Amino acid sequence: MPPKRRGPLQTVQRETDDIKRKVDALVQNAAKPDASDRTEILERCKELQRAVEEIMRTLKKLSKADEPAPVGNYDQCKREEEKRLLTLHERLQSLALQLQPHDETAGPSSSQTDQESKEENSDEDDESSEDEDAEEEVQDDYDDDDDDNDNADSGDEDIGPTATGQGSVSYIALSAFAGEEEGDLSIQKGEVLKVLSKNKDGWWLAQNSKGQNGLVPKTFLKTSSPQDGERVNEDEDEGESEEEEEDPDIKSSKTSNWNTVRKAVTEIDATDVLSAMGAIPPGFRPSTLSRLLEEGRSYRVSHFIQPKLSQSQLSFKDLHMDPDTGKVHGRPSRVSLILTLWSCRMIPPPGVGLQVLSRHVRLCAFNGTQVLSNIHTVRATYNSKSPKTWSFSPRITGMLPCLLDGDCFLRWDSESPDLGILFELGVTYIRNSTGERGDLSCGWAFLKLFDESGAPIALRTQELTVHGGTPFEKDTDMDATSTKRGYPTGVFQQMLLSRKIPKLVVKLKSVNTRSRELLNLLPDTIVGSLSTIHLLATYRQILADALLLDRVTMYNADLICSSVLASFPDVLDQPDLMDAFRKSWTESESNLRRSDKRDINVLKQMFVSVYMGSVFPLLYSAEMPAPCWADEEVESQRARIIYSPSQKTSVETLLSSQCSHQAFDITQVTYDLISSAQH
Repeated sequence: MPPKRRGPLQTVQRETDDIKRKVDALVQNAAKPDASDRTEILERCKELQRAVEEIMRTLKKLSKADEPAPVGNYDQCKREEEKRLLTLHERLQSLALQLQPHDETAGPSSSQTDQESKEENSDEDDESSEDEDAEEEVQDDYDDDDDDNDNADSGDEDIGPTATGQGSVSYIALSAFAGEEEGDLSIQKGEVLKVLSKNKDGWWLAQNSKGQNGLVPKTFLKTSSPQDGERVNEDEDEGESEEEEEDPDIKSSKTSNWNTVRKAVTEIDATDVLSAMGAIPPGFRPSTLSRLLEEGRSYRVSHFIQPKLSQSQLSFKDLHMDPDTGKVHGRPSRVSLILTLWSCRMIPPPGVGLQVLSRHVRLCAFNGTQVLSNIHTVRATYNSKSPKTWSFSPRITGMLPCLLDGDCFLRWDSESPDLGILFELGVTYIRNSTGERGDLSCGWAFLKLFDESGAPIALRTQELTVHGGTPFEKDTDMDATSTKRGYPTGVFQQMLLSRKIPKLVVKLKSVNTRSRELLNLLPDTIVGSLSTIHLLATYRQILADALLLDRVTMYNADLICSSVLASFPDVLDQPDLMDAFRKSWTESESNLRRSDKRDINVLKQMFVSVYMGSVFPLLYSAEMPAPCWADEEVESQRARIIYSPSQKTSVETLLSSQCSHQAFDITQVTYDLISSAQH
């Protein structure tokens, strides 16, 4: 029977075992008091170091596909082997320091250190010419990096491979970083570094105080002022020349470096901390669209559903009545289409230190500089078996909640040539250690709706690349590790890389006749769930009756007594109440005759009746907790109250002592045209 073939990983494990036995024997020989030939032991130590580095390079190139037979827990075994090799390398490094002659360990002069570092750098450049070429290209593009715009000064412009200490900007390490590959520079927290060149992929070439050069992630660094760097150098010079003196001025100068580090650490935000900890990928940022939603109602659908006043402030720009039919006059817009969110692929998940409460996509109209519409949110579903894949519109029994509905309508009337759809992929998280909540952007994508000639793009399935950073940053990757060593040049390698790039898949569809009639009744600019379009259109009909027919004169701005007009915009901002309204509407609509379903007067009466009997009491119920985004406990409490059988509202239950409501406010039943309309 032929012997069983050994896999590559098993071969590496056997080689590591052999190296470990040799290291143990070498350490025992060096520990003997009669170990006379220390030079020979030192040479043997260096040979073992080179052997460990060679095995480490071989291990990093291995993949599961190289194995001749399936291997259980392959990734875990590979990580354990890497840890064993790193441990052996550290043991050999410490042993080499112990075996060095006394004159070498005493510390070379600064000129010798610089000469040795130059020789080491030249050797490394000879070994990897590709890295040298990449660094030379980066030196020409260092000023394109946009992460240091707030901290940039005149000294930052002189950073380069030949820059001196006085002309370069010092950076402080926010956290310790252990080099994982050849060419990386291991740093400690609080260590002061000089950046020689900045790479767009997020890996910067830095130099420490010992003259060692290597690549460091930019998220681990924080800029310090040039004065602080000069102060640190002065402290080192004074410490070498006046070791025995204890001048108070020198003491205060020595503490200046720590004050700089402490100030830098306290000024960073939560995202910088999470990035330095490795809890989030480098391309994650604080959510831009979530911050806009928190600022007020300016970017919510409750604001954009309101009529817009004309330039004279005496009439409405987007709300007109057809005198022949008594209905709202339909207004076509420049963009009127339906969009379906299909899936997101290869989205890097956050680290283990964060608990994800919600994965979602926010979309809006965008022209490259500003948001032009309300921000619509669709929550994604997640399967732990595919942690990098998001999906939408799950198959469930009953009515699909509008928050999970991936079918959206878009209606925009902007004349901007750069008009398009901005997608922001986000997560709402809570930190396990502190309980702090936050919103992160996992990346963004932009779909321009018109080509260079002004013609609309084809309505088809679009596969959009998800970029890291924010919409105002350029060329920021989701994960810097993929471009750390440059982009592959081979066709096959490019095909493999393209499959790992984060993508958002959406489908653009034309609007059918019935949906187009309803869309033309809506404001010129609005985004929403397709399942609510008929309710929005009916509300606009009721709004037009109150503003264009029932007012005494067109110049009258008195309060309008209408609970529907006053409170329905607030319901639009609460998806669970909208789902309850849709459910009650569907039940009532099923009892109508076919002719009544097309009668706008019947639909308006049913709208008021269903709304006042189902949603309005819930909106101002004292038992109903205030909505809180991505809070599972609050959402469960609200669902129990909304869909409880005892919530079947009638006049008797509303007037009973067992039914509690919020304190009465005049705004609950009156519509203020001046404050509600868009100006």
